[in-house]
Amino acid sequence: MKLDTIINQPVIETERFDLRPLRKSDMGLIEHYASDERVARMTTSIPHPLPPAATEAFVARAMAEDRDEDVWAMDGTKDDGPELMGLISLQKMDRDQAEVGYWVAPIFWNTGLASMAVEALVVANPLGSANMFASVFQDNPASARVLTHCGFQYLGDAESFSVARDAAVPTWTYSRKL
Repeated sequence: MKLDTIINQPVIETERFDLRPLRKSDMGLIEHYASDERVARMTTSIPHPLPPAATEAFVARAMAEDRDEDVWAMDGTKDDGPELMGLISLQKMDRDQAEVGYWVAPIFWNTGLASMAVEALVVANPLGSANMFASVFQDNPASARVLTHCGFQYLGDAESFSVARDAAVPTWTYSRKL
């Protein structure tokens, strides 16, 4: 076990990759991929351009014992792939619910990686949630297909603020009972 891994967050295995807690050595690849405007614009929280030390602060929060969100790296090393192909997270909500968030590096788009990661997280259900939710920007139908492929049901339209876009963006919200 590496000294900088989180002990209280499980590793979730799939056939092609593992979802594992973040570690400090992930900062370079996270920064590389999160700096890509195509990635940042499809998230609520990644600014573009990415400011200095933003990745370091994000990884530190993800590794903190008192964190409010569990973040996993999509690690392909078990299949001779890269250590980090994207991130997926669960944020605990009230009433036994959690919100799923994810992004995949553009080089791995359209490979089934996001669907496999979301499905693995749902099946593992590491927070013991009764329901999971997720929202995607309406101009990102590929992420909507990931959710419906993984059994999420459409709930309705809303909007969320995107830091990279500096604007409120229309979203579709989905849920899945577990």
